[in-house]
Order: sequence, then C-alpha cells, then structure tokens
Amino acid sequence: MNPLDRFLRYVTFNTESDETTGTTPSTPGQLVLAKQIVKELEEIGLEDITLDERSYIMATLPANTNKPVPTIGFVAHLDTSPDLSGKDVTPRVVTYLGGDILLNEEDNIVLSPQMFPELTNYIGQDIVVTDGKTLLGADDKAGVSAIISAMAYLKNHPEIEHGKIRIGFTPDEEIGQGADHFDVEKFGCEWAYTIDGGQIGELEYENFNAAAAKISFKGLNVHPGTAKDKMVNASLLALKFASFLPTDQRPENTTGYEGFFHLIQMSGSVESASLSYIVRDHDRTLFETKKALLQSLVDQMNTNYPGSTSLELRDQYFNMREVVEPKKHIVDLAFEAMTLIGVQPIVKPIRGGTDGARLSFMGLPCPNIFAGGHNFHGRYEFLPVPSLRKSMETIIKIAELLTHKS
Repeated sequence: MNPLDRFLRYVTFNTESDETTGTTPSTPGQLVLAKQIVKELEEIGLEDITLDERSYIMATLPANTNKPVPTIGFVAHLDTSPDLSGKDVTPRVVTYLGGDILLNEEDNIVLSPQMFPELTNYIGQDIVVTDGKTLLGADDKAGVSAIISAMAYLKNHPEIEHGKIRIGFTPDEEIGQGADHFDVEKFGCEWAYTIDGGQIGELEYENFNAAAAKISFKGLNVHPGTAKDKMVNASLLALKFASFLPTDQRPENTTGYEGFFHLIQMSGSVESASLSYIVRDHDRTLFETKKALLQSLVDQMNTNYPGSTSLELRDQYFNMREVVEPKKHIVDLAFEAMTLIGVQPIVKPIRGGTDGARLSFMGLPCPNIFAGGHNFHGRYEFLPVPSLRKSMETIIKIAELLTHKS
C-alpha cells in the first residue's frame, strides 16, 4: 500500500483529542486507529509490536546488516487538533491546475491562492483536500503514513542496508500530552525524528519554550443601583489586565523567533472572570521574563484590588535546541538525506512544539521532519501527494545513509 492510500484510510478515523476528559487517550477513536495500525504492522512483518491501553504503539524493523549501526527511531502522533472537527472527514484528491479550489459549493468555501499563495508551488500536482467542513488530519496522519510506508518499503527491499529501526506512535500530542507516558527506555534509541512538520523540506530542531497561564479574578457583586464605591466587576478587572500586556507580543504581530502572549479563552461575570493564555518564546531568558511579567501584573492588580487576582502558571515544554545542538550530526544526517533525494532542506525554528521537544528533554534527542501538509488545524488544510512521498523517501534515505556512515 502506498503512503497516499494509507493516509486516505487513516483520515476516516475520528481521532480528535480532547483536553477536558482527563484520560489517556483523551478520546476512544485514537485507540481504534491504533488497533488498525497494529494489524498493518503485523502484516508488514515488523517485530516487537506493542500497544498499551493508553494507545502508545512501538514496533521494530530489525537490522539487515552486520555493521554496528546506531538504533534510531521515527515518531508520529495519532490524534488531530480539537480546533476543528475531525469527524466524518471526506478527503478528495484533486489535480491542481491553478486558481481557486471549491471545497464546498453549498457554503461557498474556497481554497484560494489569494489567501494561501503557497498553493501556486503545487500547480500540476495532486493534492488532498476536504469538503471544507472539517480539518484534513495531515497533522499528523501524513507522518504516520510516511513512517509505516517507509518501513514496508525497507522490509520489501532488503538490498537497502539499515540498522535496527524503532517506530512509535503517540496519542494526544495536540493537547500537549503526547509524551506523558512515552517509555524512552523501552523505545531504546540513540535518537529519533518526529515526522510532524509542514511543507516539504522542513527540518527543525528549535521550538518554542511554552507555558500555560490562567489568571482568575474575584469581584464583588452588589445591586447596580447601590454599587457606588462597593462593586468590583471581575470582568472589567480581566479586561484591565489584558490591556497591560504588550500588543506587539501577540501572535498576529510576531514571526520568526519572536515570542508572544496568546489569549485563547476568556469567561466572566461581575462575580468572577478568567483569562487563559499560552506563553511562547524561543529564547529561554525572554521566556522567563514573560512569565515574570504575568506575575508582576498579578501583584499590581492585587495592590490596587486586594485579593482580587490569582495566577496558575504551568510550563509545558522547552526548546529542544538545548539538547539537540550538541548532537548536531543527527540534524546534518537528515539534511543530507533530503538533499540526496532532491529535496531542498528548509531549516527553521518551529513556531510551536512537537512531541520531540519533550522527548528530547526525556533523553531522546528528536528533531522534526516534514510530513508535507499545509494549513494545519483548519478547514483549508491540504496535502500535496508528492510531498508525502518525499517524506517517506527521507525516512528511507536516513536509514540507508546512516548505515553507510557507520
């Protein structure tokens, strides 16, 4: 089965994760897909296949060489983002000839190069889209497809020498929990690669330092007719707090290495209110400065309105560069592999995070490689088929190249 056919099969499984359930996996559909994948791995002939009750899959492609080749791994995640429905995904392969692609005639949903100029890079190629009602799920079912297809190819082409390869699939990456129960020791690799990047050529070993912040506000509600000098409106306190944060450090005003405060949720009444932020920065010092700013603003609010404001702040992951850069040869290996198969590497920081960020700090250095998709987490997501194929070929070439260098 080629990577496209696998991908078209996997996106029909609803694996949208949900941070509110408190379970692992957070949704039952992830385990359903995991069981299907295990069947396929068995059919391919992989060994040491394990699936636990939390939907973590691990498997081995044994070495076919006597050379002392390091054991490496490839990792992808099973879930899709809760930002848009992943239920009843209806993928469609279209040959892109330029111009707009009508995704949904009834609702006039159009994928247009005016909004997404990168579309023009794929004129003449087959691309996968949806009907505009759901996301596609290339993040990260394209990565899953590329990895499994690469293992099948290597299994069927024993003339390509390779060392022992481990593959792993995780649940709940999209809600920041993909590495929570990943057994690095059991995985048993010197290093690995997540196949979870976007456009063809992406190669990343830097990501944001990340934290989640919830600021809660306590008000005092009295009848508005007699409220003078008594009422404290918690919703207005929340608005005041939000106004103190620098507007140039919002996601819509930042790019490259610039960090941000991103307001992701707000709720409020006179009696109580809350703001939820995610805090991001590539630079660890600036990251800590951002967190300190939140605390100082909370302190300021409590000076002006005693006992009104509290902060819950939780680190989520850190910049993998700290771990990966001292072992830069693992990035260089992927760079060379891409070049050899005719892909121009695009080395850039991730303006986000992957399982690889946390896995790197758990003892498994883990740069990130493209899976080929664009516009993740939304209805305009699309996947160029040749990009998916090149993702698979990159995995194969890394395994082959490492053997030749060992």
